[in-house]
Amino acid sequence: MHVTSCFTFEISSNLCNLIPQTSVDILKGKPHRKHDGVINLKTLRLPEELQNAARSIIYSSQVKQLSDHTKKLTNYLWSRKRLVDNQTLRQKAVSLEKEMWEKAMQTRTDIDDQAMSDHIRRKVLTELKRTTYHWTPLRYDEELGVVYMASRLAGGYAAVKRSLNEIKKRDPTFAPQTLLDFGSGLGTVAWASHSYWGDSLKEMVCVDSSGPMNILAERLLKGDDEKAEPHIKHVYFRHFLPVSPKVQFDLVVAAFTLSELQGVKDREDAVFTLWRKTSSYLVLIENGTMEGHQMLMEARDTLLKKREAMVHDPRPASVFAPCSHELKCPKLAQRPFLPCNFQQPYHPLHLPGRNERQTEKFSYLIMKRSEPVEAEAETEGVEWARVVAPVLRRTRHVHCRMCCPDGQLQNMVVTAGKHGR
Repeated sequence: MHVTSCFTFEISSNLCNLIPQTSVDILKGKPHRKHDGVINLKTLRLPEELQNAARSIIYSSQVKQLSDHTKKLTNYLWSRKRLVDNQTLRQKAVSLEKEMWEKAMQTRTDIDDQAMSDHIRRKVLTELKRTTYHWTPLRYDEELGVVYMASRLAGGYAAVKRSLNEIKKRDPTFAPQTLLDFGSGLGTVAWASHSYWGDSLKEMVCVDSSGPMNILAERLLKGDDEKAEPHIKHVYFRHFLPVSPKVQFDLVVAAFTLSELQGVKDREDAVFTLWRKTSSYLVLIENGTMEGHQMLMEARDTLLKKREAMVHDPRPASVFAPCSHELKCPKLAQRPFLPCNFQQPYHPLHLPGRNERQTEKFSYLIMKRSEPVEAEAETEGVEWARVVAPVLRRTRHVHCRMCCPDGQLQNMVVTAGKHGR
């Protein structure tokens, strides 16, 4: 949800560069429920064709102990961290070694330096092995793909559809003809995009290195009937990205993909490659965890602060959502660190024991190619703040936690008496 600054005309004038309520009629005669800043969706369901196909595939696969496997995979994906790079490991080792030497010097006077040095090095290695996250790539075969379908199909679809709704609502004239989905998995991006722009999309390229996942995605499109026509046409599956740097797509999406890349350099290269492929919007989605948020901020800094040696499209990158500014993310400096994430309720696949409504917690970043004139126009008029935490409802007032256009986090208490409905 967006909150526009015109709501808070009686609050201190230095809060989010506020402007008087009388200066802008942001509702334009519409009821407050249809405020332009309301981006959230109601509880989502999978398209019926997708739901039926997924259930058919899951039941026919007969994966043993499916419920246990789905819980384990969900927990594993949620707790997944980035690979720790060598420089960070070395710094941690030096810090541990220094700390252990200081303790040894305080407790013992008759120290054999060589023996103690060997002992401390062994302890440092043991501690590093115990506390360092051991990143390994996920290899999807057909069975693991089915488990992933049972655990993540509905939640992933909810996160993608909510993220794309930001573009649909705020840029209603956008009608993409081409789509690139990098790390396409089960094809949820194609389904969500088709629900918004089915009339305009003429080509959807889904890129995933896993052959079994591409096969499962194609089975979902055909309703688990290999002889049937796909429910969504013009979807093409590939193992690799198009080679030519001049080939661009109106909409490029990478959902839950950055976390599957090994290191910082791999992620940076992937983000630059995807940006080269982007004609209008680049959408990145990750788990709503500290790791997911930090990876998206890495990508944001890459596109805003770094430049490639060879530039094929000179139009600059600008942040479309969710940030209300292009300054350093204030949440990264917050202690304790809380990620910037959002929630979307959804109905899971109708499987035994999985019928209650659930909530997908995710982080996302949308970058836009801007013409110079367009970038200047966006700075005029109303400046928006973003609600970055669930609104706390209290008697006769609510608490809003906002990220403001000046790059600061602010708490605001809103009442009907002071601020109007």
